[in-house]
Amino acid sequence: MNERDVRHFVQALKDGKLSIQEAVERLRHFPYEDLGFAKIDHHRALRQGYPEVVFARGKTPKQVAEIVRGMLRTKTSQNILVTRASKECFAATKRVVRSAAGFRRQQVEFHELSGAIAIYRDRTVHGKGLILVVTAGTSDIPVAEEALTTAQAMGNRAEAIYDVGVAGLHRLLEHRKKLAEARVIICAAGMEGALPSVVAGMVAAPVIAVPTSAGYGSSFGGLTALLAMLNSCASNVSVVNIDNGFGAGCVASVINRL
Repeated sequence: MNERDVRHFVQALKDGKLSIQEAVERLRHFPYEDLGFAKIDHHRALRQGYPEVVFARGKTPKQVAEIVRGMLRTKTSQNILVTRASKECFAATKRVVRSAAGFRRQQVEFHELSGAIAIYRDRTVHGKGLILVVTAGTSDIPVAEEALTTAQAMGNRAEAIYDVGVAGLHRLLEHRKKLAEARVIICAAGMEGALPSVVAGMVAAPVIAVPTSAGYGSSFGGLTALLAMLNSCASNVSVVNIDNGFGAGCVASVINRL
């Protein structure tokens, strides 16, 4: 429940469109709902502007589906995001969403490369500008897709440019106009992690660098890219953890709301 939902809730109660009993039922599980294996933080959207995101890895499909079921019961306008989900998690989640009143099939999207599940209840764009997601190579796309889906689910206009790494810099230069248009840029790169410095040197916008685990042995699972990005000589670069597309998308969304 975000601030807009609270205002609508209070107004409906004041106008008599919502009975006291109905109001009690809606508030029954606030501020959090204890499922035994998980505690759903229903107040997070009110505190932070976006509801709790479900990290599916390590959870069973049934657990993921039950968490989503609990979030759907709040009847708010907020989208729901599940990250790092399997096909089995998606199938279980889809069944829960389809059984919920007022939902259509096309409101549930599964992004197989990243494992992100987006449940859209509101397509309104709240962000003030464009979030652009850029990758150095095709192997970085799964991480970039997680960032892109996160930004879109959080109510932003987000677009992607893939495979424009420093091994062929002319590919990046063709997109100078789009880079200049972006309010925030997310840049995912593995190997030596050089691309964020190049991109940041071309724009005035903040660049969120995402080191990926793509690369040969001496990339050390993304550690080489992480250290390179932390040592960037471009002053408008900030770095998130290895393969953390969600974190990049979330921070970009916060910046884009300011």
